[in-house]
Amino acid sequence: MTDATLPSVTASERSAITGLAPMVAIIFFGFLSVAAPLPALSLYVHDTLGFSGFIVGWVIGIQSFVTILSRHRAGTLADDRGPKTAVLIGLPLASLSGLFYLASTLTPGLPVSRLVILFAGRLLLGLAESLFVTGTMSWGIGRISPARTGKVMSWQGIAMYAALGAGGPLGLFIHYVFGFAGVAVLTIAAPLLALAVALSVPGVEALGGARVPFHHVLRLIWRPGLVLMLATVPFAALAAFLPLDYAAKGWAGAGSAIAFFGAAYILVRLVGSHWTDRFGAARVVAISLAVEIAGQFLLWTAPGVAIANCGAALTGLGFSLIFPAMGVAATKRVPAAQRGRAVGNFIAFFDVALGLTGPLVGLATGVFGYPAAFFIGCLAVIASLALLPSVGRTADTQSK
Repeated sequence: MTDATLPSVTASERSAITGLAPMVAIIFFGFLSVAAPLPALSLYVHDTLGFSGFIVGWVIGIQSFVTILSRHRAGTLADDRGPKTAVLIGLPLASLSGLFYLASTLTPGLPVSRLVILFAGRLLLGLAESLFVTGTMSWGIGRISPARTGKVMSWQGIAMYAALGAGGPLGLFIHYVFGFAGVAVLTIAAPLLALAVALSVPGVEALGGARVPFHHVLRLIWRPGLVLMLATVPFAALAAFLPLDYAAKGWAGAGSAIAFFGAAYILVRLVGSHWTDRFGAARVVAISLAVEIAGQFLLWTAPGVAIANCGAALTGLGFSLIFPAMGVAATKRVPAAQRGRAVGNFIAFFDVALGLTGPLVGLATGVFGYPAAFFIGCLAVIASLALLPSVGRTADTQSK
């Protein structure tokens, strides 16, 4: 059954709030399964299982490699059978990944066997995230109309990073109190809440259209996608290695630093959602990248917790508007019938950053120490800033 067979309401009959509120809830609860385990994973793999920072990076990054490989297929499913179908497949898979996490903590034997089970859960979560995030983005666009794609990207981006901002500290707290088994239970439960919301919302029409090769869509969106990918490296480094950096320096409050990142990110989204319309995407993204560079520099050189926390907050401030601005540029380049594919492939650049940053930065931190993660973040954002002019005038499309 496609979404088109379900009761639906025309996009013009909905306000942005009523149209996007359930989509925001689905993304928030669904993405908690991604966000909450991130900082706790590094502690579980490094401290409990006893593996190196390089293995920590692979455990965190392997999910994104699966997501990268499946984004285009997820977008095709959303286009052909309706975005709600993709969501209803993805959320149960996300919950199932938590069962693998729990099995890893309960399985007796060598750490390597527990690591293999954990890897299986990460692989499953990669597929799940691809389906429910791509599906929900496309679903939101269908509910309030393509003319407001920027608003969909912005509000669902808020939901993602609200989950990251709340999930990181929550995951660390649960890990400290209940161990990684508690984090696993949260990973099981959160997508089920999202599933309950998804089941209550009517689907939208499947747009269908001719099958489009991956490389065709990629050719249209790779420049804004690459800007996003490079700008995401600081977040990926912060999520994976900031708890280990704080622990190595004997600092408390890694969860607070991640919360500062999330709070700053959400604040800019709430007060600055119209800045792209008013000042243009190129100018907004250029300033955002400069702020992000400053945040990474502070984290790299911080002599104490206060400066490091400021660096985390500045990183969130800078990163906040890059996703919606570049997302509008990407989706405007493709026909409506290929929207799900465009959304899926654009978000895949975020996944590439997560997938590559973990293992590569893990190698660097093994040689130069954990602050090197933030030096690499500086370099990546400088490269993003250098690439920005090539995105061209399509980055300045207005979200209505």
